[in-house]
Amino acid sequence: MTNIFKLINQIANAETQLCDTQFIAPCVKGGRVHTRVAKMVYTFRPKPSKFEGWGIFQPVDEKTATVVEEADLPQIAEYLQHFPQIRLRLAHQLRGQTWLAYPVNEADVRQRLQVVKPIAIHLVTEGIIFDQIIARWNGQSCWFEEIDRRTDPAIVETLQSAVKQLIPVEELQFKGITPEIRTVYELATGRIEGFDRPQQDEKRLRKALQIGGGELKQFHDRGDYWTVDWTTADGVRHSSAIAKTDLTVISSGICLSGYDRDFDLQSLVGVIEQQEW
Repeated sequence: MTNIFKLINQIANAETQLCDTQFIAPCVKGGRVHTRVAKMVYTFRPKPSKFEGWGIFQPVDEKTATVVEEADLPQIAEYLQHFPQIRLRLAHQLRGQTWLAYPVNEADVRQRLQVVKPIAIHLVTEGIIFDQIIARWNGQSCWFEEIDRRTDPAIVETLQSAVKQLIPVEELQFKGITPEIRTVYELATGRIEGFDRPQQDEKRLRKALQIGGGELKQFHDRGDYWTVDWTTADGVRHSSAIAKTDLTVISSGICLSGYDRDFDLQSLVGVIEQQEW
């Protein structure tokens, strides 16, 4: 019984101490903040509820803590230094100040976290897509610390340029590329609507022509159809209008006496080669 009373007194003292204590904590929008007093962890709803950032909090009761002020950089740095660093590369923004990132070194993260996967990084206050960052892992969440200034900025520029050129991940190649960089590039481009569409379209047209014995040179999107520039096996160049839905020939580019639509791109190659003979 003495131990029970002692525990009750400890809890009561901790709660009294809690109301007189201000604490620093990170907070995502709509999330909760935590602190430890007398070896006991307390969880609060922040007030205001939409607060996002690093704050100095004052408990007002057992469930709510109000934001007294925003924490400054030295206070944030002191808080973060208690947790291990992880280097990651930003893939894309999830919402607010939360980004999805991927480890720069899979082996290192596997040793630390026992698993390798994309990680949500909270309170990212600076940085752009593909930036390498330093974050801190507190056992449950990962919090942004700073941009990793030791990394090569040319990598970011190269990846951003590749996105603009719609280069697929399997064709991505440059000095210094790693499997981890390929993964973060795939995560980033996978969120871009229609990013891989041109590559899929090109493969579809190229395959149809190759089966027929032709070779794709280039193609242009015209809405419901493509203008396809291609050559026969002997190198003669042609330009044809091809329907996107089923690769039906809209206009072959030569006189087929009005029977263009009786053919698709694959069979068109053979028809034109016969006429050339």
